[in-house]
Amino acid sequence: MSPDNANLAARLAKQIETSGSISVADFMQAANQAYYAKGDPLGVNGDFITAPEISQMFGELIGLWLTDIWMRAGRPEGCKYVELGPGRGTLAADAMRSMKQFDFVPEVLFVETSEALREMQAQAVADAAFLDIVADIPYDAPLLIVANEFFDALPVRQLVSTHSGWRERVVVRDRGTKFMATPGMNAMDEIVPAEFRNAPSPSIYETCPAASSIMYELAGRIAANGGAMLIADYGYTLPGIGSTLQAVRAHEYADPFENPGKHDLTAHVNFVELANLARMRDLRVSGPVEQGSWLKALGIDARTQVLSASRPEQADEMAAARDRLVEATGMGSLFKILAISHAEWPDPEGFAVNQSLG
Repeated sequence: MSPDNANLAARLAKQIETSGSISVADFMQAANQAYYAKGDPLGVNGDFITAPEISQMFGELIGLWLTDIWMRAGRPEGCKYVELGPGRGTLAADAMRSMKQFDFVPEVLFVETSEALREMQAQAVADAAFLDIVADIPYDAPLLIVANEFFDALPVRQLVSTHSGWRERVVVRDRGTKFMATPGMNAMDEIVPAEFRNAPSPSIYETCPAASSIMYELAGRIAANGGAMLIADYGYTLPGIGSTLQAVRAHEYADPFENPGKHDLTAHVNFVELANLARMRDLRVSGPVEQGSWLKALGIDARTQVLSASRPEQADEMAAARDRLVEATGMGSLFKILAISHAEWPDPEGFAVNQSLG
């Protein structure tokens, strides 16, 4: 761990002492930047595990989904595969293996800021090119974009209802010893949707300007040049009240305001907002649907049988991985799949006609 990461808590404490409170969003951004810079957080020995690390089937089916919509769109030339926050590169490696079976080998672009993770991603996909920010994604080619557990790590603003109106939730030091969240001084009533403005104190409403900005930017690229985007994450399909900010360390929940930079901070994704931003660009919106139903529609059960037959000694492991991805007791119901696509591209697979927001 670099000295900067090790001293994050001290630096944030000094900033609060000298300049006053900081927003929950700024605290979350600083904490996650330090957290992802320190190394690999995934796997049994890490803090959490994502769907691509559970089974190769997840990435393979995404690769087939992307290949299918590309083929039915007429096999446009120059199409690029773009992944946001690609973890270890496992999903991309599995997806590219599926694509290659159909002679589809797009250029691979990874949007990643962590040098430690870039090293692992380069080992998984040797010819991947790296971008620092979404704005660096080319604006001259059809894009197939994948965002698996990306949006949940973006910083959220928390607005809290008080007896004096809505205020932004900020982070302070409790008696100079620990971080804690409290209502700030700035009035935020106009930012809160009208249906929630009379919510009782201390109701919390979350918004994620970073997610909105990124989604609008990517939707513009797809609208201009064609393509599709697949988002897999946990979140809500109806706007609501309540804090969803959480921290995970060693596969257990932790205090989000304790030891910044030492654990992963996430918040639920507002799929309604993402879908509406895509519609503003005149894109097709499909979903969100539950991850379990989407994977079953794409054939995960048949794929499980094929893999189990080829590796009988791993059949039980394959079945357990399938259940973890699909069943409600695992990720099947909590995680949702949202797709956006160019209006002139074909309907994407895995989404029933009536399973779209709006």
